[in-house]
Amino acid sequence: MTLLDVRQLTLAYDTHTVVDQLGFALAEGDIGCLLGPSGCGKTTVLRAIAGFERLRGGEITIGGQCVSSATHHAPPERRRIGMVFQDYALFPHLNVRQNIAFGLSQRNAEPARARVAELLDLVGLQHHAERFPHELSGGQQQRVALARALAPAPRLLLMDEPFSNLDVELRERLSLEVRCILKTTGTTAILVTHDQNEAFAMADVIGLMHDGRLQQWDTPYNLYHRPANRFAADFIGQGVLVPGRIIGENQVRTALGVLHSDTPMDCGPLGVCPPGANVDVLLRPDDVVHDDASAQTAKVLQKAFRGADILYTLQLDDGIKILSLVPSHHNHAIGDHIGIRLLVDHVVTFYEPIAQPGHALSA
Repeated sequence: MTLLDVRQLTLAYDTHTVVDQLGFALAEGDIGCLLGPSGCGKTTVLRAIAGFERLRGGEITIGGQCVSSATHHAPPERRRIGMVFQDYALFPHLNVRQNIAFGLSQRNAEPARARVAELLDLVGLQHHAERFPHELSGGQQQRVALARALAPAPRLLLMDEPFSNLDVELRERLSLEVRCILKTTGTTAILVTHDQNEAFAMADVIGLMHDGRLQQWDTPYNLYHRPANRFAADFIGQGVLVPGRIIGENQVRTALGVLHSDTPMDCGPLGVCPPGANVDVLLRPDDVVHDDASAQTAKVLQKAFRGADILYTLQLDDGIKILSLVPSHHNHAIGDHIGIRLLVDHVVTFYEPIAQPGHALSA
């Protein structure tokens, strides 16, 4: 059942359009994420859902009830939405128990105490209930903010870059912990972040945004393996685009050999790619396997040690550059030639090839 439905959302400041005709739906109990670079409009969308921004066009419904349109605007306090802010916004003069209980002030004392105790147990802060925010670590403060937002049992929880103030290791751990808490409580949530690792760890479905438009609304798996366009392929993960030519049904020839696609390859205005069409083929680092027995070799140009793995930048004989993620016990020097082969589960191609071969995509 759909809980949140955003249709043709348009937001503007004076004559400047910030969000243009954006739409997506989120099922009850799912965790969604709006992902994209700074300035793409993702936080503005979150603020519109919360009721802090008025719409220029489109409609937002929560639980089948319209809360925002060009002619209607329900105030934030009537939307039954919880909010976790980037800076947590805890009350410094209240202890943990009092911060969590803040949104329960209208309830009877005994049910409120029971709800706070339940949430303290849920977020693992039973032994910190009497501490004040300045006595807590960043991760503990984040859990207090989450518990406070969950206390009134909102039908939708919104989180704006909730882990951005934490170090990388704590961010990764907490993102998994928060997902577990949300799934345990059956809470429907929307997360805003620019960090794709955070998005992958947290979300059931991700909306990738660019310049105020939604580029793709999909599962993390499909965003990585089946990007809808070049921007999605560039923003998500790492990889390169190498030239290819369609040689038959679901077959494309590259400098590394012939790839067979399990689905028809799209050539835009041409429809299914006809033989002879020139395309760019997306190769991820995990598509290029190190194989000493392979006749195909490449020169090591750069290497980035990552502990269990090494990310190699390789150059083929014709100058095309590719990336390969290799177990770190295969430790080769710059300038070495190593054997490689392709192991591609999903062939992703883009029509209208780029000018220069081996165009690297950003991390």
